[in-house]
Formats: sequence, structure tokens, C-alpha cells
Amino acid sequence: MAEYNSQPLILAAQEFAKLPGIGLKTAQRLAYYILNAPEEEVEQFATGILEARRSMRICRCCQNICSDDECEICSSVRRDKSVICVVESPKDVSAIERSGGFSGVYHVLHGLLSPVNGIGPEQIKIRELMARLSSAEEVIMATSPTVEGEATASYISRMIKQMGIKVTRLAYGLPAGASLEYADDITLQRALENRNEI
Repeated sequence: MAEYNSQPLILAAQEFAKLPGIGLKTAQRLAYYILNAPEEEVEQFATGILEARRSMRICRCCQNICSDDECEICSSVRRDKSVICVVESPKDVSAIERSGGFSGVYHVLHGLLSPVNGIGPEQIKIRELMARLSSAEEVIMATSPTVEGEATASYISRMIKQMGIKVTRLAYGLPAGASLEYADDITLQRALENRNEI
């Protein structure tokens, strides 16, 4: 940050820059806003974040973020507990729930296998997933289509298939309204592999 900026601004901007997706300019804008806001508003903001963090729990069943021992999805009688959708993080649960097309339950891994970064099966919630499969009929692997996501899906799938449980993978392909000429090679390949009869 430039030398003409005051120390309070620099300190506040450095804290905002630690957040994912926040670059230096955005961090500086947020810091200016906070330092110019009324003190009561800043206190309310800080208190709200602290309260949210302190009240956060991990669901004993699906490992999602919640405020009780069990999340609303796991405790719902309307959800199909025989279908488990495995995702990387809590934000993936939110994305799938927004679609409104899934009525099963989830399991949050809190990461993906990445030997290069020292993340093995013990560092993510695979053991917890395996412990809850006794009543499962299908496990949907909904990890991202990255090298780590594919490796994680493959690793977990091999273990689950040995238990005689159906394992599926999210289909990948062209987004609605997309033009073929702008699609990358992998997306086109997946779209062809996952084509449906009409």
C-alpha cells in the first residue's frame, strides 16, 4: 500500500485483503468505508461477525455449518436420507439448494484430496461419510471438475462401490444459453459424454 496512506487505513485494508476474492483496491475501499462509518455501526458489524463465528457448529451428521448439533436439512423429515450428495464445502450446499432440484441430504468434505498440498484422506471428512452409509442407496459425487475434485470423487467412489452402493457423478456440459463456439474442449467433451435422449 502506498506510503501516503495512514496506518489505521493500512491495517484495516490488510485485514480485509485476507478475505477470499478481496483484492488490494477492494480492501482499501472497504477500509475507507469502515473508518468513516459511525462507531456504533462498526461495533454492530464486528459484533455480528463474532456472534456468527461463536455460534457456528458443524452438523454431527453431514458436517455442514449450522447453529445446532444437527442442521435443518438432516433433521427434516421431508428429505430423502437414502441419497447423499457429497460436496467440497458448505457453499456448495447453498448452490445446490438454490437450484431447488435436490431432495436428498448432503455430506461436506471440507476440502479435496491434494497430496501436493499435504491433504490426504485423514484431513477431510471421508471417515465421517463412510460411517453414515448404512442406509444409503445412492451417493452423488458433486466435487468440482478439477484434478483434485476428480481424484477425490474417484477415491471415494472406489470405497463406496465395494459396499454395493450406487455412486453417480454430476453431469458436466454446456450451460443453458451458451454458444458452442465459446465452449472449451473439456466442456464439449463432457457435454457429448453426458448427452441425453430427447
